[in-house]
Amino acid sequence: MIWSKLFNKKSKHLKNAVDLGLLHTDMHSHLIPGIDDGSKSMEDSIELIKEMWDLGYRKMITTPHIMTDYYKNTPEIINMGLESVRAELKRQGIDMELDAAAEYMLDDGFMAKLESGNLLTFSNNFILVELSYIAEPPNLNSIFFELQTKGYQVVLAHPERYNYWHNDFSKYQDLFDRNIFLQMNINSLTGWYSQESKQIAEKLLEHKLISFLGSDLHNTNYLNELKKSRYMPALLEAFDSGKILNTKL
Repeated sequence: MIWSKLFNKKSKHLKNAVDLGLLHTDMHSHLIPGIDDGSKSMEDSIELIKEMWDLGYRKMITTPHIMTDYYKNTPEIINMGLESVRAELKRQGIDMELDAAAEYMLDDGFMAKLESGNLLTFSNNFILVELSYIAEPPNLNSIFFELQTKGYQVVLAHPERYNYWHNDFSKYQDLFDRNIFLQMNINSLTGWYSQESKQIAEKLLEHKLISFLGSDLHNTNYLNELKKSRYMPALLEAFDSGKILNTKL
């Protein structure tokens, strides 16, 4: 790789866009219409999926929020929505492979869901979870241990966004060492969420701690930022690292 030919020093951007099709699969999005803060209509969902196809993706695992007190989605609600979107894709002749799991908030109601055994997972029993942005759950390690004991492979969504870890980078290494997979939002590389999240995202990639890259696609604003992210040098470094597992899903 000849970096001088790819990197625009004046703008600190790549001259040419990175091909997101190299990922093949996006494993974090919100495309079941009307059930969380993502897509609001079937029309929106289909247009977003078309755009992702044009960016090179061929499979999407959409992950609606499940939160005890806010987005009270169930596997039944999500799977019903999934079938509706699949049917519309088929009707329009769009060949995107679409599956669904969920993005589980590790809140006070999560352990009851875990005990029920009725959790939505993807690929090889991966489960996508997220944390509060206010503070780390006091029982986080025990929840992760319980999930792993029951055979789940835990994927932590967007760890670069949890501000309470920004001054303790060893936390990320500890999670990685305990076989917690870390999923970075690609848009973090543009500073979309914050400059601090951008810096942590770049550092996580530098230390090869990221296993999955997700779009966290909600709407056209997220999509437009995703397109900008293709010009971020750190994204090319992520692909060159050989550590990103999206293609295995």
